[in-house]
Amino acid sequence: MLGFETSDDCAVYRLDENTAAVLTVDFFTPVVDDPYEFGAIAAANALSDVFAMGARPLTALNILAFPVSLGTEVVSEVLRGGADKVKEAGAFVVGGHTIDDDEPKYGLSVFGTVNPDKIIRNAGARDGDCLVYTKRLGTGILGSAFRAGFETDESMRPVIEGMMQLNKAASDAFKEVDVHACTDVTGFGLAGHLHEMLEASGMGAIVNWAFVPLYDRVYEYSLDYCRPGRSFGIVEWARSFVRQGTLADDEFDGMMGVLCDPQTSGGLLVALSPTDAVRYCDVVERSTGQRPAVIGSVTDAPSGLIFLA
Repeated sequence: MLGFETSDDCAVYRLDENTAAVLTVDFFTPVVDDPYEFGAIAAANALSDVFAMGARPLTALNILAFPVSLGTEVVSEVLRGGADKVKEAGAFVVGGHTIDDDEPKYGLSVFGTVNPDKIIRNAGARDGDCLVYTKRLGTGILGSAFRAGFETDESMRPVIEGMMQLNKAASDAFKEVDVHACTDVTGFGLAGHLHEMLEASGMGAIVNWAFVPLYDRVYEYSLDYCRPGRSFGIVEWARSFVRQGTLADDEFDGMMGVLCDPQTSGGLLVALSPTDAVRYCDVVERSTGQRPAVIGSVTDAPSGLIFLA
């Protein structure tokens, strides 16, 4: 039913009239020092693709590449972190594959199901829809700041907790509203993933910078070019579809650094009507204690364009 043509988060294969299989895979190198937290973050990140489609994860296979020299204790903690997140998602780890590799990597291949008529894609955003984002931005920038010695273990706790947080509650809330489109925000930053949604929908969007939720000090670090190396390439790519408007050059550059910051286990970006957006935010807040942010709106503008306001 769905492959890679429209940059959706999962492949979808119809099994019968009432069931479609949802399939995804994701893994990466460590983003934190603690092996348990690394496993939990990597698992939450992989599971997020299934949640973005409005599907239910059922099983997961571990993908593990670690140097034998690290020993079994470290590896077991990574796997325990991943297993705990899979269990929290209501799914089961059913196996996997391991290889000896000099650079550690971990992630999951996830299988889930959804009713074929209830699949939520990144295509379908409509003129006048609100754009809702469910987490805060800046995981990549703050990771760079931590490695540079500007952030501490203590100051990074909100970021680590945010990356370990599943998007399950944000996905469960879809049942209460009519979601027109959704994607999760990961390696191409908010700007990149929003652009994919808009192109697939044939729409443009206005992003209200004042309402974009950020971790503390993220914008200041962006202005000082304390950013992941990958973000600079994303910024260059995004300049073709993000419009500066009346913003000053330095202000626009700082914003672009944030909007193009590659996120690890980011939140869901959801397009739905203004009325449903309020209800959706209420439902998620009751479940998690955290209120998603309405960061902008979809417009009948040239396909894929993002206007900063």
